[in-house]
Amino acid sequence: MKVLVYSAKDFEIENLKKANREKHKMRFVPEALDATTAVMAAGYDGISIFSNDDASLVVLEILKELGVKYITLRSTGYNNVSIKSAKRIGLRVAYAPEYSPHAIAEHAVGLLLALNRKLVQANAQVNQYNFSIDDLIGSDLNGKTVGIFGTGKIGSILVKVFHAFGCKVLAHDLERNHYLENHYDVIYLPLEEMCRKSDIVSINAPLTYETHHIFDAKMLHAMKKDAFLINTARGGIIKTSDLLKVLKKGHLKGYATDVYESERGVFFQDHSKTGIKDEQLKELISMPNVLMTPHQAFATYEALERIAETTIYNLDCWEEGKICKNELGYETFVS
Repeated sequence: MKVLVYSAKDFEIENLKKANREKHKMRFVPEALDATTAVMAAGYDGISIFSNDDASLVVLEILKELGVKYITLRSTGYNNVSIKSAKRIGLRVAYAPEYSPHAIAEHAVGLLLALNRKLVQANAQVNQYNFSIDDLIGSDLNGKTVGIFGTGKIGSILVKVFHAFGCKVLAHDLERNHYLENHYDVIYLPLEEMCRKSDIVSINAPLTYETHHIFDAKMLHAMKKDAFLINTARGGIIKTSDLLKVLKKGHLKGYATDVYESERGVFFQDHSKTGIKDEQLKELISMPNVLMTPHQAFATYEALERIAETTIYNLDCWEEGKICKNELGYETFVS
């Protein structure tokens, strides 16, 4: 199968080549998929895309006209793909589920610890030979109440981690996990009530129509004034303009994130020489109580190997006419 790999990054190409074992004819390009770059896929049977590529209806229609039949994502999230439209026009789509929930969960905890204990600020001070700790006071996690929004693979790991820290764990999800309730004393609550009662809230839910901007001004104000908000899911779950207003008013103690609402065209690229034009993003990262990483939570050696293996597995299934367990259809999309 001839496959064009969009948004190919140096750190993942070798893993993909290794997993492929020269079975498929793969070409790697750094360009992201959009309505302009879709024409690059002419002559290819399939494409591979990342979480920030644009696979909306217009793009899918171009790909279909060019003869593309298959799309495999190198990510768990697939909110950037119009799955319903893909199925309607005859494009088959698969994703890379569960490649490393531990990587995401561990990064979320790392963000919280760094923000709470002011590790970035402390390191900067020490590098200037300033060993004062007057402005480096944090809080114990032990005894705090943590709210987990989404208790899937990642959220479940976080429940166990925070329970080990000695935290009381609350949760919100469409489906309750009885194992977590029975073994980790998790209490499921409506989202707003969970936010009101939590000292720390971690977002680990997928971005859907229902979760888009669910953390708006109302939900953010429902949180405790001295609470931490952690987001390693998707930036669009939080309404950035409302978050900025809440942070400016001092309502939240801090915000740590690995994602941003308008990542496309900014994240995964080096803008150190040219700068960025997104004023909201500039304002957000300039705040002393905000800690942001560039969507790197997934980036561990183990996760990258699994993503590559899953990507090739998806292509192999289609090539060999086998059922692909990772294929997405309309039923999966609405479930």
